[in-house]
Amino acid sequence: MDHSRINKLEVADKPALDSASFHSGFAALVGRPNAGKSTLLNALLGEKIAITSNTPQTTRHRLSGIVNRDDLQIVLVDPPGLHKPHDALGEEVNRSALQAIGDVDVIAFLIDGSKPIGRGDKWVADLIARAPEGTKKVLVFTKTDLIDGPTYAAQLERVDELGQFDSIVAVSAVQNHNLDEFIATIAQYLPEGPQWFPTDMSTDQSFEVMIAEFIREKVLLNTRDEVPHATGVVIDDIDQNLDDNMTKIYATIFIERESQKGIIIGKKGSMIKQIGTSARGDLETLLGTRVYLDLRVKVKKDWRRDAAQIKRFGYGEGL
Repeated sequence: MDHSRINKLEVADKPALDSASFHSGFAALVGRPNAGKSTLLNALLGEKIAITSNTPQTTRHRLSGIVNRDDLQIVLVDPPGLHKPHDALGEEVNRSALQAIGDVDVIAFLIDGSKPIGRGDKWVADLIARAPEGTKKVLVFTKTDLIDGPTYAAQLERVDELGQFDSIVAVSAVQNHNLDEFIATIAQYLPEGPQWFPTDMSTDQSFEVMIAEFIREKVLLNTRDEVPHATGVVIDDIDQNLDDNMTKIYATIFIERESQKGIIIGKKGSMIKQIGTSARGDLETLLGTRVYLDLRVKVKKDWRRDAAQIKRFGYGEGL
């Protein structure tokens, strides 16, 4: 893609930040499932805190990543992707996303730049339009590594269909393109304020939730058909022995059907072993120790339709 062309189009004129003061605030990354929110968040932080996959509605938790600069702190809120729900789980994660829209200084509306703007994007745009007065809105085209200049120009011609935005920016998380421009765009709309989190803190997500999500990510990446959406993970126990540089994690993968249990376990345990091996690498990076991972699989019939079970898994707003 011709990035030089994009650079001339993306950011509205705004005064520069007063370098003598400290600015801070909250910005929500909002968009349809698979718009690239979690991938962008990880790229901005330079580390993995959010799981990613090609499966729609991968993100179920609302988490925050903290970007620190000498005179700035941005709390980037990554809620689940907004979609028309089909069950109680979908309603719960949508509720979490909508709450995020109402509690921030800036809404960054992410659109997959490699795909035409569609009805789903317009539906999300209508929800964003209901944000409290004064909330700044930034339109973000993602995945620019997958599009060329003419395609991007065609996208820009349809921006008015989505409403009014204070700025437009295009990024590629994969190529780390325009990430600093994205930060600068958000920063110019933040008020003077305090440092909300310590500078050495990159996320508000607990280790237990991150561990469960990293395991679920590997299920999403390694299985097929109806299994990914039916998967929930609960951490049963964590035993960390720093003297031995070892963390023992015991977790249960819940699914909704006996047939799904067979898929997760695989022939002679091959799939569950593959899931565990894949997850162990991320967990060792996260925890900074060697990891022993014990995974079990249980059936909890139709748990996505049971509000009590959804709360137990901690999805949406969770417990």
